[in-house]
Amino acid sequence: MNRQLTLLFAAFEALLVVAIGIAIPLVPLTLLWGIHYGLAIDWTVFWRAAVDIWLVGHGTDITVVLDPAVASSVGLPEAKTPVTITMALLGFAMLTLLLGIRAGRRVAETPHVIVGTFASLVAFGLASLVLTLSTLHPVARPSLWQGSLLPTLVFALGLLIGTQIVSASNPVSGGIRRWIAGWPAHVRTIVSTSLRGGAIAAAGLITVASLVTTAAIVTSFADIITLYEGLHTEVLGGVAVTIGQLALLPNIVVWVASWLIGPGFAIGTGSAVSPLATTLGPIPAIPILGALPGGEFVFGFVGLLAPIVVGFLVAAVLGPRIAGELRRRELAIVAVGIGATAATIIGLLAWTSAGSAGPGRLMDVGPQPWIVAAWACVEFSLAAGLGLLASARPERAEAGFTDR
Repeated sequence: MNRQLTLLFAAFEALLVVAIGIAIPLVPLTLLWGIHYGLAIDWTVFWRAAVDIWLVGHGTDITVVLDPAVASSVGLPEAKTPVTITMALLGFAMLTLLLGIRAGRRVAETPHVIVGTFASLVAFGLASLVLTLSTLHPVARPSLWQGSLLPTLVFALGLLIGTQIVSASNPVSGGIRRWIAGWPAHVRTIVSTSLRGGAIAAAGLITVASLVTTAAIVTSFADIITLYEGLHTEVLGGVAVTIGQLALLPNIVVWVASWLIGPGFAIGTGSAVSPLATTLGPIPAIPILGALPGGEFVFGFVGLLAPIVVGFLVAAVLGPRIAGELRRRELAIVAVGIGATAATIIGLLAWTSAGSAGPGRLMDVGPQPWIVAAWACVEFSLAAGLGLLASARPERAEAGFTDR
């Protein structure tokens, strides 16, 4: 494949990622326009709504002026002043990231990786800019620079991961490996174990949160169905609501992870959902929120054990691999490194999952990222320290050390 074909191929891959993301909300909205509204409304209204949903899914802030009738129909207070939506629907960002990884792997298989990568980023960035410009409207106005940049950054991350998976011998990764190879052996071990352990611990907690979320949805299925029926939507409206909830589901998983760590999250100013108690005021009529616990949760404290157990198990598995390489004080550094890495990942996820979701009380939705990160750092560090002490046995290993 020559340079020109690589450029066209990579640009097409990027545009395909954009098209898939836009099509997910646009197809049901277009069907709703044709079947329910009988083509009586200008289709561009549904186009702008679909693009706005896609942009919000990548963290773009959108300033909205809500119609009082629409606001009351979904349980929101009337919005007399414009409201800025800042909470991302992470499902769309996850989709772009995964499709970006796929595109990166395909680009890396061509003989012109740099050209292909550049073409993909330019095509995706231009598409994001054009889409953002097409939705500028007094009723809903996305941030132009965020709409152009943030989706492109998500795609760029996926593209980078994908190209590294296939082409690990590229100059950038090779230079990084040579730089790291110059570090002292014990420093490499401390850094690599901290990063690896923290990433695995964060992934483990997110996995537990996913299981807890699934269990909550299954056990609260009757309440969720009742909320669906209360919306009085037809089939297409129900499909649109379901797609929106699927886009919100990654946010909810992160909220549950914050719940397991301890601080919990909010569904509106003044509310709190934590392992020990739940205080809720009026909330939007979103069916999946029917899975929220009400009042005191008798065994909620058991959830606090999740990060402790995950951190301990991760450190217990990694400990024997580094027992002969590190002293006791260096194992303590590793434990703190694991906690800090996991806390950074969880804190960033909490930050991206929170924000303003509407007017009034809904200007404060999700966890407090700094508090969640602080709790996670303490819990994972302590658990990792115990796991390393139990498995690495530094007192036996220190006898074989020579002065560094």
